[in-house]
Amino acid sequence: MSARSLLRAIWFSCERRFKDLHLEDAAYYQLTLRDLDAPFIGAFLEDLETKRSASVRTRNLRLTAIRSFFRYAAFEEPAHSAHIQRVLAIPSKRCDKRQLQFLTRPEIEAILDCTDRSTWLGRRDHTLLLLAAQTGLRVSEIIDLDRDSVMLGQGAHVQCVGKGRKERSTPLTKVAQQALRRWLKEPGKRGATALFPNMYGGRLSADGVQALLNKYVAKAREHCVSLRSKRVSPHVLRHSAAMELLQAGVDCSVIALWLGHEAMETTLTYLHAHLELKESALAKLKPYERAKAERFRPSDRLLEFLNAL
Repeated sequence: MSARSLLRAIWFSCERRFKDLHLEDAAYYQLTLRDLDAPFIGAFLEDLETKRSASVRTRNLRLTAIRSFFRYAAFEEPAHSAHIQRVLAIPSKRCDKRQLQFLTRPEIEAILDCTDRSTWLGRRDHTLLLLAAQTGLRVSEIIDLDRDSVMLGQGAHVQCVGKGRKERSTPLTKVAQQALRRWLKEPGKRGATALFPNMYGGRLSADGVQALLNKYVAKAREHCVSLRSKRVSPHVLRHSAAMELLQAGVDCSVIALWLGHEAMETTLTYLHAHLELKESALAKLKPYERAKAERFRPSDRLLEFLNAL
């Protein structure tokens, strides 16, 4: 969330407070940093939960964006450091951490089989979803790919720019290479440079990728029962790629480099969702054995002591 959209959200959420100040036209009121004090931000966060019925997780995400803005303001306006620190001291709320969702290989294949590869859209969607499930790229990274981002042949890989403008290269499997090789032979829509353009030659949006994924997941649920209890998003495909690597025995540090994680702590969350890894660790433990009940037999020395009493 950008600083401008953040301020706009705070404005509309807390517009009643401006009315309490008896301002004739709040729309032309010029916000200053002093206006965004800790009680004001607190009212905005409370409005999210009470009026908009937002979850605690959403409330914490908005607070994270606010903190990012005020950390930036701390460097630009050091004279307001005390005011900024009071805003940064607003605590996050504790919330339930859901277990990480991912798809198994049969579930991914069920989704891919629902694409109609006899049409241009079906071939595009099949290649896009296959690439997402194999490489684990973020949806923002996939829609930003250009046709020249794909390097086929020896050492085939795809180059992308991830978070923090960091470039990274992700290798491709033979199946993904074949799919991309066929897709690159398709005629571009209106001279589009994007690897996966829309019907008008422009780039797909994140919502567009989610919409096409929802369409195929709905079809796949008709014959894949396990998908009916899962909420599938493009990020779930990213998790699925990470779990495939983890199940193959790839070290977490390599998975972190593969996915472009900034910190190893983010990658370690996949260990909590890996049930087979926990079961293999359990199998190495020595099982508890119930001791056989035996009758106590006192020694001769004990019997002599008792007889002497």
